[in-house]
Amino acid sequence: MTGKMADFVNKTIQRMSRCKSLKIRKFYSKVLLVTSGVDIGLHSVIGKGVVFKHGGLGTVIHDTTVIEDNVMIMPGVLVGRSDVWLPRNESRFEKVVIKSGAVLGTGCKVLCREGVLTVGNNTIIGANSVLTQSTGENEIWAGIPAKKIGMRQGFEV
Repeated sequence: MTGKMADFVNKTIQRMSRCKSLKIRKFYSKVLLVTSGVDIGLHSVIGKGVVFKHGGLGTVIHDTTVIEDNVMIMPGVLVGRSDVWLPRNESRFEKVVIKSGAVLGTGCKVLCREGVLTVGNNTIIGANSVLTQSTGENEIWAGIPAKKIGMRQGFEV
């Protein structure tokens, strides 16, 4: 994806996140899906300075996700429910919260089965990892299923 297209996607996501009108949010959502394959839930919350690198190609963000400020999301990321076979009203899933400064690596999956799954401040989720539990702050997680493999240097706890 060209730099101009990636800029367009990021600006469109920011406009969508600030918009109060559901009709306009739906419009932005369709534009994103058609132009870049990015599927952002209409009720998701996206903070300031969130960057979808390379235009977020193929990224899916669940409707109840909260993404705080200055998060970096690489292409192919999926954030959502792990119990998709259940009807929504039978699921015990509430939402996923991605805290400020987190980095979601290319192709990683953040899947919550029940309650709230939180990715801590400044935490990194490695490429192609499958995270199924909450993390602390400044941690590095990788693998399938993802496990804590280290601490992010240069950040205070």
